[in-house]
Amino acid sequence: MKTIRNEYPRPQFKRDEWLPLNGEWEFAYDDARDGESKAFHTGKTALDMRIQVPFTYQYPASGIGDTTPHRTVWYRKSFKLGKGMTGKRALLCFNACDYETDVWVNGYHAAYHVGGFSPFSADITPYLNASGENTVVVRCYDPADPGVPRGKQSWLDKPFSCWYVPNTGIWQSVWVEFAGADAISAFNITPDIDTCSFSGEVTTLYGTADELVLTVMYDGKKIKTQKFSLDGKHSRYSVSLMEGDFVDEKQYWTPEQPNLFYVDVELKAEGKTVDLAHTRFGMRKVSIDNGGKVTLNNRPLYQRLILDQGYWKESGITPPSVDELKHDIEMSKAMGFNGARKHQKFEDPYFYYLADELGFLTWCEMPSAYNFNPAEIAAQTKEWQEILAVARNFTSVVCYVPLNESWGVRKILTDENQQNYARAMYYLTHAVDGSRPISTNDGWECVDATDILGIHDYAYSGDNFKTKYDPEKFDTMYPQGRKLMAEGCRYSGQPVLLTEFGGIAMQSNVKDGNWGYNSGAKTADEFYARLENLMKGIYECDFGGYCYTQLTDVQQEINGLLDEDHKPKFDNAKLKEIFENRK
Repeated sequence: MKTIRNEYPRPQFKRDEWLPLNGEWEFAYDDARDGESKAFHTGKTALDMRIQVPFTYQYPASGIGDTTPHRTVWYRKSFKLGKGMTGKRALLCFNACDYETDVWVNGYHAAYHVGGFSPFSADITPYLNASGENTVVVRCYDPADPGVPRGKQSWLDKPFSCWYVPNTGIWQSVWVEFAGADAISAFNITPDIDTCSFSGEVTTLYGTADELVLTVMYDGKKIKTQKFSLDGKHSRYSVSLMEGDFVDEKQYWTPEQPNLFYVDVELKAEGKTVDLAHTRFGMRKVSIDNGGKVTLNNRPLYQRLILDQGYWKESGITPPSVDELKHDIEMSKAMGFNGARKHQKFEDPYFYYLADELGFLTWCEMPSAYNFNPAEIAAQTKEWQEILAVARNFTSVVCYVPLNESWGVRKILTDENQQNYARAMYYLTHAVDGSRPISTNDGWECVDATDILGIHDYAYSGDNFKTKYDPEKFDTMYPQGRKLMAEGCRYSGQPVLLTEFGGIAMQSNVKDGNWGYNSGAKTADEFYARLENLMKGIYECDFGGYCYTQLTDVQQEINGLLDEDHKPKFDNAKLKEIFENRK
């Protein structure tokens, strides 16, 4: 059965007029990299295969399911503008393509983008046939290069260790949306509960619009309309809201009460509306108090997180549907978790959108590259900024992770250059968005420039955790055989979370090359007993939370609480009791 993602693809900033391009496209491999010489880019050359976008050729949901490496692939699709779409500015949008992408429209080169996880768009108005057929051609090049950000995708010809079958090419939704003479190209919102306000920046495509109008609604009622004159392409704004009747603590966003304010963002030029989009945010504050605790709305926040790699058996890193993303959040909450560390992936925007709506904390992590050099630095910093520009608008995002377990900075323990790169990522992240804490190199070999000390420890038992995790020992300890603090760096009282632990597999699943981080439990009762022991050790420590590995089985890694089909392996009520029991 074919799966088509036909919902509006970017729910956090939604325009009313749009044209979906998901579904069947023509497709071709280009192993010789001579597609351009064959005139594929003109759109006049038919391609010999068919693929279901946004699923990639390596996985069955695409209709192909071929795991043979093909570094360069081509796509072709024709469409016509619908009634009322002509005479408007047309923006061709991609939520994600991996890795280097060229786009042609009716033979004209319309866009070039580098990065496998960040969205991009292009104004294709000059290239369109208003009354006839239009053809989009896409070429994606996915190099087998450990120096580019790839997350958990193998750069070899097969999966190995904890790296999996990759996803090449278009792996998230494609669509066209419509605006007027000018359009909003970037918009962000930062709430401030201490001043009962929100603020941000708006960027327009061409700088010809002269006015921004924001209309704020809560619980179905309009509570504020404010107009701002624009200062060219980039303008700042700030909106104060009335305390008491409209905004008070009862309207704050929390996991227990995920209240949301809705905002219409209207762009005007000489009094006429040229663009209109709809967004929303939660009034909330994430900070660190004087006692070294992460707080939400100035109150201590204990984070019970699940490590979520976002893989599906039939579609790899592409979620099969919005319902599947909602299912994962609901299952996580049913097992006692109040959030997820989305691991080595910037997820489909519906994941964060639903997390906002359902009251589910999320951590946003930069997918790693694995070969430290100037090209890696350039690629990661560029794509991370593009990710942050989107992630900062999701209320559920409460922490950023630029680096994980020294991946891509293997010598960070002693190499001053790599330590400085980690510090640079920390300060760059805060420069883009200073409203969330950062775990700079989550796991071990942490630099001094970090807001959170994230520790990874796949210990079999939690019996000695209270003694082991004495803060006085942090500067010299080796929790997972790797030094916790990089040389020359010292722990300075940051909140401490055990951000990877567990990984308990079932013995019956440890076969045919499959594995778990911890040796297999023979029965469910043994699994529960081992988990209870670990949780007892964690709750005896002065941690600000934890992150259990992991939500689902992923290909050869079988330590999930759900199986590869995202179905429960254990009693969710029993898991909830164990994970929430802080006695």
